[in-house]
Amino acid sequence: MGESRVKKLATVLLDAITDKDPLVQEQVCGSLCALGESQPEEALGVCEEHLRQHDKLAHPYRAMILRAMETVVNNHLSELDKDTARAVILLASGEMTRVKELVYDWQQAASSVLVAVGKRFIGRVMEELLSKFQPGVLPHYFVVQTLASLSVSNVFGMVPFLTSVLSTMLPMLGAAKHDTMRVVFCSALQHFSESTLEYLANLDQAPDPTVRKDTFAADIFSAYDILFHHWLPSREAKLRLAVVEALGPMSHLLPSAKLEEQLPKLLPGVLALYKKHAETVHVSKSLGQILEAAVSVGSRTLEVQLDILLAALHTQVCVPVESSSPLVMNNQKEVLRCFTVLACCSPDRLLAFLLPKLDSSHERTRVGTLQVLRHVIYSAAAQMEVKKPFILSSMRLPLLDTNNQEAKLIPPGRQPTPKSHG
Repeated sequence: MGESRVKKLATVLLDAITDKDPLVQEQVCGSLCALGESQPEEALGVCEEHLRQHDKLAHPYRAMILRAMETVVNNHLSELDKDTARAVILLASGEMTRVKELVYDWQQAASSVLVAVGKRFIGRVMEELLSKFQPGVLPHYFVVQTLASLSVSNVFGMVPFLTSVLSTMLPMLGAAKHDTMRVVFCSALQHFSESTLEYLANLDQAPDPTVRKDTFAADIFSAYDILFHHWLPSREAKLRLAVVEALGPMSHLLPSAKLEEQLPKLLPGVLALYKKHAETVHVSKSLGQILEAAVSVGSRTLEVQLDILLAALHTQVCVPVESSSPLVMNNQKEVLRCFTVLACCSPDRLLAFLLPKLDSSHERTRVGTLQVLRHVIYSAAAQMEVKKPFILSSMRLPLLDTNNQEAKLIPPGRQPTPKSHG
């Protein structure tokens, strides 16, 4: 009897969702979620039935119902039986791919339902998605987007599927002619790589501890080849940024010899983006990941590239950050992370580059240099401890300057006495 009452109430609410008043719509969604708290499966069933029966319901209202369903699924995932999960998966998949054109709010809401169910029923969600991810056919944008999101929300569940997904995806990259599809493929490759690295870092907890880095190496290199050589030169800024965000984590999965072979082109290619983009945080983050990958394979090419790397990174750190956006502040953090990697592998070359810049007549150059020195003294402590006296002996000019900002940045330790000019 209780279920019947829930069904009647849910039906009344769903009929009211098309009210013109946004406040009423919001209250309806809230009430549906509240109903789902007491009877989750019944509420999901009524929503699913309503969407199937009201084929002509406009997509903004469909998106609202799907968002309510996502909330109920997230809050009661452990209580759902297989039949409810299957019905919700089929509904969400149908809603997400009903039209080929991008209708972002509606399709994103449907994708989010699949991601929520996929936290527990990954096999069933993947079975449905892979039926719409077939060789030789360019998939719907949101099928790719959902695969990417699943790899973030359920790493252990998703990574075992990735060899199959990548082998199907690779030929699709060459067939993707529109930037929108290229961007979503980049996003997927970025998230697949990040998830694989997380999986490999936690093999002791993984369902399949036999997964190895080289399982993915050949496929990731094939994808890298297309992204770097064909997509990165694009005139479309959004695509260039999507490519560079993917290249960072992908570099950790490339075969060691291939990474070493690509570095002479890869590093200048990424550095060139500093001149093309005002918001450079994604470039700096990716660069840091590539540098870490290069150091981890004992790259010898890095030494050759060091001067151009240091010059480009130093220019970034000397950008004033006063009252700047969070993006600029985050870029500074990522640039300092790059300096940490270089301090760990080439401390002498780093100091030979930085210390003469303390004598610059430009205040911003001195402040930026001090920021880097202060950072690496802590972040690369093992390499920098023995260098501290040498660093401090180079601090004469900053100490003589009355600028308080510079004084604050002088690394801690025995303060050198300024030389007398008398």
